Parts: sequence; structure tokens; C-alpha cells
Amino acid sequence: MKPGLLIVLVALSLGACRSREPRLPVEHVTLKGATVVDNGLLAWSASDIQELFTGTLRDSRRFELLEEDGKGKRVKGAWSFSLELPFTRESLKDGGTYTFAEVGASLSLERRGPESVQRYQVVGIGEVRVEGKAPEARRNALREALRRALAQVSEAASLQMVAADRDDAALLNDLQSQDERVREFALRVLADRRNPAAAPLLIRQLQEEDAQTVRQAIGALVEMKARAAVPALIELVKDREIGFVQEVVFAIGEIGGAEAEAYLFTVAQGHDQPDVQAAAQQALDTLYAAHKLATPEARGTDRAEH
Repeated sequence: MKPGLLIVLVALSLGACRSREPRLPVEHVTLKGATVVDNGLLAWSASDIQELFTGTLRDSRRFELLEEDGKGKRVKGAWSFSLELPFTRESLKDGGTYTFAEVGASLSLERRGPESVQRYQVVGIGEVRVEGKAPEARRNALREALRRALAQVSEAASLQMVAADRDDAALLNDLQSQDERVREFALRVLADRRNPAAAPLLIRQLQEEDAQTVRQAIGALVEMKARAAVPALIELVKDREIGFVQEVVFAIGEIGGAEAEAYLFTVAQGHDQPDVQAAAQQALDTLYAAHKLATPEARGTDRAEH
């Protein structure tokens, strides 16, 4: 067989396999936020942006858009998307000659099950150099940056949705992936399921420079009630601004445990910032209240003890 023909056959085979892959069901696609509703820089309406986004999802061939398919009934396992554009801007990079159009996209994913709701968020940033000073050049660059941002969140959403459907054993294996995104989305799902294997990796993320990554790690550790994270959280507040310290103090209170309680008591009694003292006392009061509710007396005598 000729090499050229072989290549064609392999490509067709791969394409056929991909077309048979089950597509990820999306029930609703909505937009929100002022940047979507009124954006003079893009000069596009919300309906224009929605059409572009649904087109991006459709062209990726990873999603089944149920609203477009005209399916009235709810499909089991379907997700809802909510798109927001946190910013559209033009900026100068490191004192360079050219400006760059930048558009941020934030996509919230939600799936309601019989007993719980899964929620995740993925983000993308499109960046394009502005070729010229005319308004049309700026607008075209911003629109292309938007296209790139939407392509990024589309790809990330598919990876996150696939991870959400994998069992814990497969997700633990994904933590060894060479693809950073696969590792990240697997970790999110494991944390959501409160799998203990996620805690050490989340604690490691507390050392990241990106503030959003750190806050997401804190939130996941709080959801898991990961008491092993308390020492790292205590270390995290050193030489930080007051607002962030207060956030961490409340997080430590939510996690609870003897080490958390001792730390909060010390901070409430002797921190040099009154606002931090007040936050620690509030967290401590909440922790004490939770202890009281956990006692047999507070639960009542009509409940079975196990």
C-alpha cells in the first residue's frame, strides 16, 4: 500500500472514531455580567456573543447542545453553562511599541443530581496584538481575543466534565498525567468528593503565587475539613495583608480541630490587629457553637446513637 494512501486511511479512521465518541450534554447556555450586556469595545450585542460561544462549542464536536437539538425533556447528566467576560481591555506590554487586546472568559459549569449539585469554573484569556491605531483594528483584535478565550474555556470545560464522570481510581491515575490541565481537573473532582488523596496536593498549592489558585485550594480544603492543612494555613498568613489573614482565619475555623481551636484562641487574645482579633473570636465562637450542636444533649434524645 502506498504511504500516502495509508496516511489518508489512518486519518479517516481516527476521524470516524472521534465522531463516535459520546458528546457531553449541555442543557442550557446563558450569559451574565455587565461586560457581556454592554460592551462598546467589542461592539457586539449579548446575542452576538452567545451565538459565537455556542458556535465554538458546536465546532469543537465535544458537546451536545440540547437546546439546539430541540430536546424538551431533561437528559440525565446534562450540564448548564453560564459565561461571563470579566474584562475586555487593551494594554501595553513591558513598555513595548505594540498594544495587546485582552479578553477574559469565565465559564461556570453546573450539574444537578438527585442528591447533590456539582459546580466548577474554568477560565480563559485571549490575547492578540493590535495591528494599527484605527478603531476597527482595535475592535478586530478584541474580537479575535474573545474567540481565543472562548476556545480555551470550551476545551477546559470538556476536560472538567470528563473528569467529573470518572471514578476515583481513574482520577488518582490522572494525577500522574503529563497534562497539567488533566491533573488540575482530576484534583478538583477528588477534592469535591473529599477523597483524602487530594489534601496533600491542595496543601502544596497554597504555596503558589497565583492568588486565585491559593483561594481555590483553601476553599477545597475547607470543604474537605482537612485538618492536616491547618499548620500550612497558619504559616500562610505570615506577612500578609489583613483582609487575606481574616479569610484564612475563618477558613481555619471552618476546618476545626484542636490545633485550629488553639490557634484561634491565641489570635483572638493577642493579635496586634483588632480586625484580625475580631475575626478569630468570631471563628472561635462559631467553632464552639458547632461543638455544642454536636453533643447528644443538643441533638435530642429522640435520635439514635451509633
